[in-house]
Amino acid sequence: MLKTITVLAASLVALTLSVADAQGGGIQAGADIIRERTGAPGIAILFRQGDEVELGLSGERAIDTEIALQPDDFWHLGSNTKSMTATLVARLAEQGRVSWDDTIAQHLGGVVDDINPAFRDLTFRHLLSHRSGLPSNVGPAAMFSFVAQGAQGADIAPQRIAYAAMVLSGEPAAAPETEFLYSNAGYVVAGAMLEQATGEDWEVLIQREVFEPLGLTSAGFGAPGSAETVDQPRGHRSGLFGRRAAHAPGPTADNPPVLGPAGTVHMSLEDLSRYLAVHMAGARGEDTGFLDAGSWQTLHTPPFGEHYAMGWAIDGPRLIHNGSNTLWLVQMTIWPDRDQAVIIAANDGDTGGLGPYFNQATREAFGE
Repeated sequence: MLKTITVLAASLVALTLSVADAQGGGIQAGADIIRERTGAPGIAILFRQGDEVELGLSGERAIDTEIALQPDDFWHLGSNTKSMTATLVARLAEQGRVSWDDTIAQHLGGVVDDINPAFRDLTFRHLLSHRSGLPSNVGPAAMFSFVAQGAQGADIAPQRIAYAAMVLSGEPAAAPETEFLYSNAGYVVAGAMLEQATGEDWEVLIQREVFEPLGLTSAGFGAPGSAETVDQPRGHRSGLFGRRAAHAPGPTADNPPVLGPAGTVHMSLEDLSRYLAVHMAGARGEDTGFLDAGSWQTLHTPPFGEHYAMGWAIDGPRLIHNGSNTLWLVQMTIWPDRDQAVIIAANDGDTGGLGPYFNQATREAFGE
């Protein structure tokens, strides 16, 4: 299942990573230390300052293969996809194809029966800031059903309608708008709304409106690479007796495609840094040629207060998010005023073991 971990206090563990001063060579040392201390198969750290990018790689694509990580490898982004789905909404809103204030009933009322009245008037703003009151996800049995449907190559848009019907007919897990409740379901519902509004699949829309204009040529969906050869990193999870095992691309190596808007994108870290660079420029009020100033402000401002905007957690001057499908962990952080970004990635889903190291390395990379 998709997971996102909370930003942890650096004081939880004594790390002494020595990855500060990225330009001085600490990035590679930091990647080596995190891998050595956590046992992760592979660790990557990317530091971006303006147009300059430094990448440190440590470890292998799959455990016990001795196939080293490569600079252009693809990494599964998990819930970092949420920022991209929100960016897609902004693009379509500027084109007049949707509005931030469009409601669930407006786009799904004709295809989903029995929408709970508590959900009918909620908007993209509620769904993308986790203020809809929707549950985190559908139940395990339903999720296994979607895994099977995805494996059969079925059309995904009707599955998203079916998913939306399941969660929208239930009771709110929290009072809509008043409480932050992290919800993958909210992003799937938003994706279904976009598909009904445009007549196009979310996968087609995000490729055309986000990936292609920004030159993110490595972007794709699901676990990267082929099952036959280790041509890309593979996700890992601890199994019997705690031993990590690699999972070849396939239905069990990722969440089902129905969850796409919430977290199935993969891409290279350099492409991800390009995506972060345009968000930083937009946050500084620069003319990006991609979105106007009002859209950037909407994306980066919590619509109902507190700490979460549209696919971004706000941490003082920084914007941060992370994501895991239980087989990978990627954390991305931007500091727009400094024009700096840090990405830390593992082809391992041990969020509890990796999370504190990721957070400390991020703080040190920013000189904090």
